[in-house]
Amino acid sequence: MRSTPPSAARHWDGSPVVAHRMRRSLQVTPGGASRLLRCGQNDRCHDCGNRIEWYHRDTQRSVRLHPHELPSARVPAGCRWHVSSGIAYPAGDGSSWCRLPHAVVCPTRDVPPAPPELAELRRSLAVNTRRLIDAGAFTPPLPSPEGPAPQGESSAVCRPARPIVQLLYVRYLAARPVDEIQCIAQTRRRHRCTSALLSPGTPAGTWTLMPATATSGQLALPAANMAVYNLSGLPYAEQLRWRAQRCLQHAAIPTAADLAVAEWEPFDPLRHHEHIHTRLPTHVRRPGATSRTQEATRP
Repeated sequence: MRSTPPSAARHWDGSPVVAHRMRRSLQVTPGGASRLLRCGQNDRCHDCGNRIEWYHRDTQRSVRLHPHELPSARVPAGCRWHVSSGIAYPAGDGSSWCRLPHAVVCPTRDVPPAPPELAELRRSLAVNTRRLIDAGAFTPPLPSPEGPAPQGESSAVCRPARPIVQLLYVRYLAARPVDEIQCIAQTRRRHRCTSALLSPGTPAGTWTLMPATATSGQLALPAANMAVYNLSGLPYAEQLRWRAQRCLQHAAIPTAADLAVAEWEPFDPLRHHEHIHTRLPTHVRRPGATSRTQEATRP
């Protein structure tokens, strides 16, 4: 008598073999500088309040893209972007759809003007900004310190909307004022931390007039000096905390994930010349003060 060999789908006792499917989860390299997956990170423009997506470029910089794809025929060739494997590239990929930088259609930017093909999109974003302001969901930033002071106030504190910050011997262009730079760590409720990097219990930097050059050795611009928020005098660990854009609480928790991309942009004096200010923002300017008075009261 010869026994019948068991089926490949059953055990020796005849019980069925349950095939367990292997589930693969997305993982991030433990030694990576960021725990974010390589994809677009949702955010809002700090100037107009409209939705944007942060993408890494082929360099170390990041770019803010419009959250929706547009037909390539409606976008000028110089404004077309495409995303491949989570990386944004400043060119079209040959398809009939492309991505668009938010700066081209941001309603708060007047120079350079938006291309005529994108005027309708820019107007719709401007209407949405007005709706957000009326609903109290968005507060526009303070006016530039170089502009006129608001009427009805005896004084106005000068502070750059996008200051130039120097840390770890590198100059960066911040996305918002120094006291509004927010921690990017994720809380236990899976929300972004609302704490600011600059708090009463942390050491602060100093506003200093420095040559209007980049730290890479570029030639100086016609403006001799520019206002820089200098963090070089802080301890090395404190400068690393600012570079990682984490508050004191989450800086002590290295396992906490990042919920957004660090908003530091390498400073280039030629591309970011509109953000260069030749006055220190530490004094109070009176409305109606002439340029001669401002020069006399400059520290």
